[in-house]
This record gives sequence, structure tokens and C-alpha cells, in this order.
Amino acid sequence: MKINQFAQSHPDLSTIKKELQLVGFKTEQTDAKKLFYELLKQIQINPTSSSNFQEKLNQLLATNQERLDDFFSTETPLSAEVFYLVALQLLGFQPTVDFKIDQPLESVIKLNLFHHETIDTTNQLIEAWYDLLNTHGKNDLTLLDSIAAKGYFTKSEFVPNQPLFFNGKAQATFLAKDFKYETVYVQTDFDSDFDGKNDLLKVEITRPKTDVKVPVAYTASPYDQGVNDTLGEQLTHNVNQDLTEKVAGEIKLTEPQPLKHGTKQKTTDSTGQATETHQPKPGYTLNDYLLVRGFASVYVAGIGTIDSDGLQTCGDPQQTASTIAVIEWLHGDRIAFTNRTDGIEIKADWCNGNVAMTGRSYLGTLAIAAATTGVSGLKTIIAEAAISSWYDYYRENGLVVAPGGFQGEDADVLAGETFSRSLRAGDNFKIRPTFDKYLKQMEADQDRVTGSYNQFWNDRNYRNQMKNIKADVMLVHGLNDWNVKLRNPYELWQGIQDLPIQKKLILHQGQHVYINAFPSFDFSDIINLWLSHELYEIDNHAEAILPNLIVQDNVQPDTWYKESNWPNNSATHKKVQFDREIFKNDVPQANFLQYSKNPQEWRHQIFNIKDKTLQDNRVVATTEFDKEITINGEVKLQIQVASDTNLGMLSAVLLDYGDAKRLNENPTILARHGVPLGYRWYSDDLREFTLNKKATPFKLISEVHLNLQNRTSPAINEPIEPNHFYNVELKFQPTFYRLPKDRKLAVVLYSTDYEMTNRNNQQISYGVIPEATLAIPFN
Repeated sequence: MKINQFAQSHPDLSTIKKELQLVGFKTEQTDAKKLFYELLKQIQINPTSSSNFQEKLNQLLATNQERLDDFFSTETPLSAEVFYLVALQLLGFQPTVDFKIDQPLESVIKLNLFHHETIDTTNQLIEAWYDLLNTHGKNDLTLLDSIAAKGYFTKSEFVPNQPLFFNGKAQATFLAKDFKYETVYVQTDFDSDFDGKNDLLKVEITRPKTDVKVPVAYTASPYDQGVNDTLGEQLTHNVNQDLTEKVAGEIKLTEPQPLKHGTKQKTTDSTGQATETHQPKPGYTLNDYLLVRGFASVYVAGIGTIDSDGLQTCGDPQQTASTIAVIEWLHGDRIAFTNRTDGIEIKADWCNGNVAMTGRSYLGTLAIAAATTGVSGLKTIIAEAAISSWYDYYRENGLVVAPGGFQGEDADVLAGETFSRSLRAGDNFKIRPTFDKYLKQMEADQDRVTGSYNQFWNDRNYRNQMKNIKADVMLVHGLNDWNVKLRNPYELWQGIQDLPIQKKLILHQGQHVYINAFPSFDFSDIINLWLSHELYEIDNHAEAILPNLIVQDNVQPDTWYKESNWPNNSATHKKVQFDREIFKNDVPQANFLQYSKNPQEWRHQIFNIKDKTLQDNRVVATTEFDKEITINGEVKLQIQVASDTNLGMLSAVLLDYGDAKRLNENPTILARHGVPLGYRWYSDDLREFTLNKKATPFKLISEVHLNLQNRTSPAINEPIEPNHFYNVELKFQPTFYRLPKDRKLAVVLYSTDYEMTNRNNQQISYGVIPEATLAIPFN
């Protein structure tokens, strides 16, 4: 195990003493050993008697030969070895399993914990104790967070429900039992369901009870009020579709159409008290972690969902306007009502006007959408696995390409699934004809026939408005995420580099997952430091302390490091030789049906170079390097390809080839409910990316898909002359990947991708000039 902390700061001694006093630790004692005894006593929550405390000490070792209580009865001075042996036990590490009892300093170094070589004086002890309180243990919490979860801040010397900051981070001083649960309805300026009235949006608020104005962690989640899986399944498209020729030409693009306005609800009265509540429910555990630290948590499902007006429009400007309307109310710039009918206005006078948006996937996507409007009050977004262009989610280079694991889904399917208004029979009866008509128009406009970029997708491309971003941006993405592919954060990250905002990027080795509650990485601390600065405006130097880019290693477990940037803009051009000059698309019909039912079987056969089952359906090139390399960015394959007809599609994968134990792409749960988020509050599962116990022959690094008619641009359809060779550049999804010296880099080129593209079994043959070039951005 290795602990990686990026949000830990080390101030001067004067600041340390002041902060320790704030969190209840007295440091006046002049003898280091006696001070250590007092500090240990102070972290006890309920030391009902001195004998009880002595028993606590008896449970800890001071040396490999002596218990801690016995140590304090001797004349032996305090040392770094004694301090860190005790520290490792307080942090929950298991003797002989996680550390060596007789070599505590060596174990601290191996665990990658910040430490002091010498602890002889009181000042050295004070500094070491401060750092220990901020050190992560085996349960993904700092020592101070761990004792806070046991009730440390409920002791009589602390005033409950007041903000408290330590090491630049908000502490868990707010009591869950006192939380307020409120529901209001924000009025928008548009009418997305054509009923003549501006849409109202249901907003569910959970906030601390305090006399201090608090900031907000806001999550826009279209799933929050429920989903209609049945409707989603009914709308799912058949992906066994032949490739068809496109009419040549460039697609014309315009600005999005202005929003349709309705009438506003009239205000009849005003109040400072919400009259509707909502049921407490665990949400995104990061928001739950923040709640007990003084950040209100706001969830909004948005237009087209239960108790809100409107239609589900899947990423268009109306949904963006819906998302920012809530921020405008929190900032004091928009009206909300206590209920849907009475017109009684209510203000967010408990909010300090500062908002952060949080969430993964669709949730993070709407955070990006909101940021591109430049809305006042939005100070930062933390967008995890988020879409920056919906075309890059449902299409690729002129092809219909599914998000990983969701073949047949499209914008209309997601709209239907998240249209939770349909779950209420009366509301569904009223609105369903309008929504069904809208869905038919969506199906036509999204154009699954050609897969080309058009106005529908241009209206859902948030990168068109990147220049408007004023909020600081933190992007988090999995390097193995084939749902929201890496093109999405990559293009956004490149596009905001020159903006006068703070920007941070975290790349991990997971798929489409959250990464809080990982013992190897202090993600929650990073967010706490970031939001304490952004929303509470604490001068904690978060922008300087946190690296601009953090990457998780793909070879060694528990290894995270800072990098200068993504990508490396210079590329090395390496010649490669494909093994054949021709490959075909079709397979026996029985195989086609089998692969359609079980794409994983197809995947193993076509990617495994040693498997010859599909050798006629692919060409392969392998290359080796005389040293370890790190691919940092977008690999490009430059190749000459011909089709024997006027149609053509190419797919390619980049593989790490060679037997090795590799990191699992889905985290392993180490302990169910192993991470307490606060005192008598929710918990989270402790999890980690672990090494596969068995060696695997290859690992997918990246992939790409392209319609040969869109070899220049997804918005330009070009004709294909049969048997004519075209120079094609295939841009793989961007990545950050370390390839050890003993492994090969392999490229597999083929046509239909049973996991991602529409599937066809057309008899199309492709010619290849075997000599090709890989442009590889190396670190």
C-alpha cells in the first residue's frame, strides 16, 4: 500500500500552533514526552477516567518490546521511532501486514507518508503532530477526520454548526441531526413544453443549521427523480444496420435557435421559510462528505422530470438554461416559489452566493454546460467523466458509435429514459403526446442514418462556447472510460488553456467511476481544499498547492504523480509494417449473429493476435521500443486505405501486447461502509484499483472509428472511388499510458466494431499499403 497526498500543506510553526489551538490541542507543555502524552489524551472522545485512558494506551505499542503506557512510565525520551510507531497504529495500519514494528520510519517511507526524521524537542513534536492530523490512514481519512467521525467536535469546547478550517480545509463540525431539508421551485425564462408558461424546476436542498451563510455544492442530475427504464428500452435502436452511401457535401451549421418564452407566474407574497421538505437520501457521497463540513447540497433533476415542467431535451440549450437558472436563484438573481401554484416567493438568503457544480457523467456534463454560459455565482465546476460535446459521445468521425456498454442508445433514448414525468400517470397523460412528438423530431434530427455532424450536434457542443467560461475548472476522467471517451476532456482541456481561470485535471486508471474513497489518493481532501478556497474564499493557496495535472500510473498500483501537462505536443514518427495487404468486413452469418449477441467473444478473437479465427478480418502491425515509453496525448495512424466499393468504415485499436499482471479497470471494494463521512452520518465503501491476480495477454490502450466518407471532417461527406487508395489519418482517443520496455505496441485495423459501431455484415474488402506511420507523443 502507498498513500499519495496532494492537498497537505506544511505551514510555519507559528501558524501550526494557532491552528492546533483552533481544533483543541494545547501545546504549552515544554517537555516533548509529556506533551505527546497530553496530545494523545486530547484525541480521546470520552476519556471517562484516567484508568480508561491508560487502557487505551495499553492497546498501543511504543516499541517492539514495550507498550505505550509502560513507555510513559520510563525515563526514555521521545524519538521519531516511537512517535511513528504510535502514528501508524493511530492511522489504522496493521502491524506486520502494513508495516514493520521494529522499523517504523522505514515503513512510513514505504507507505509514502510525510514525516520528520527527528522528533526530540517540543517544537519538532508540534510540527509532527500537526502533520499527523493531516495524514491519511488506511481508511482514506486523515487522523483528524477519523476522530471527528467518532464525535471529536461534539466535545464541549467546540461550538457546533460553525465553520472551522484546519490545514486550509473545512472540518466536519456540522451535525447531521440538525440538517434542514427544503424544496423550492425555481422559475425559468423559457417554455420547453409549449404550454404557454415558463417552466418551473423542483430544487431539493439539504443544508446545515447555522447562522452563517453557506456555499453550495450543486448537482444537476436528470436521474435524481427516477428513470423510466421501460421507455428507454422501447426507444433503443437496432444497431444491426448496413452502411449506406452519403450524399457528398458539407453540412451547413448555424447558431442555436433562441429559446421559446412563455408567461411568468405572478408573485403574490414572499417568505423566508420553505413550506415543502424532502426525504433525506444518500446522494453523491462527495456532496455528503461536504455537507457536514459546511457546504449545502442541492440536487435538481431539471426539465422533464417529476414535479418540474418541460421536456427532456438531452443536452440542448434549454437544458443548459434549466441548469443555470438554479445558480441564478442561489446567487440572488432569479425568483423561486415555495410551491408550484401559490406564487409565494422565497429567497436563498442562507446562501453566500458561491456555487460549485459536482457530479459524474450526465451530471458533470451539465456542469460543463453551465460553465460555458459564464453565469454569475458559479465559482468552479468539478466535472467527472463528463461530456463536452454530445457528438463525441454518440458519434465518431461520421459513424454512429455507442457509449461503451450501451449499444443502441442515442440522445432520444436517454431523453426518454430520464423523462421521469412519465412515471406520474396524470402528468404523463397530459404531457406525453407533446413529448412523443418531440422524440420523433429528435430521432430525425440526430440522424442515425449518416452519423455525420449536423445542427443537432452543433447545438449540443459545449466547446463552441468555451471562451465564455469564467468559473475555475477541475476535470476528472478515467483513462479506461469507454462510455464518455477521452476526446471529451481532452478537447475541453486544450481549449481552456489560455483562459484566465484556474484549471486542474486528474486522470485515473478507472472506467466510468467515481474516485473518492480510495486510500491511495486524497481526492476528498483535494476537493475540500479546492472548495474551501473557491466557495468559502479561504486563502489556503489551493491553486498553488494542487498540481495542474495528476495522473495515476497504469503499471504500479497505488501510484499517483504530478505531470506538467496533457498532452506532450511533440510527436515521434515511427514506421510500422502491417502483416497483410487486404482485409474484409464480412463473416459467416452464423458468426455475425453470435458476435452480435456476445461482442466480448468477437473482441477476444480480433484483438488477440495469436487467435487466427478472424485473421481475414484484420491487419496487424507491431512495434517495439528499446526503452520504456510513456504515451502522452493523441496517437495518430497515417495509412493508405482503399475500399472495393463506394462505402467504407475503419476501426482500429492500439494495444499493449505482452503477458503481464495489469491493474483492474474497476475498483475492488476493500470494506463496505468503510469510510465514515462524518459523525453519525452516511458512509462510503472503501475501494481501490488492484492488480489482476492473473496475467493477461494484452491491454486496450486506445481506439478510433471513422467513416471513409468523413476522412476530412465529420461535417464533410466525400465520395469514395472504389479501389482508390486514400491517405487517411486515424486519430486514436487521447491517453496517458506507460508501456514497459518488455512489451510491444500493436495496432489492429479492421472494419465493423461489434461493441461500438453499428454492425453490418456487408461484403466489403479493404486494401492497405502495409507501410504506415505512427505519430506518438512521448514523454
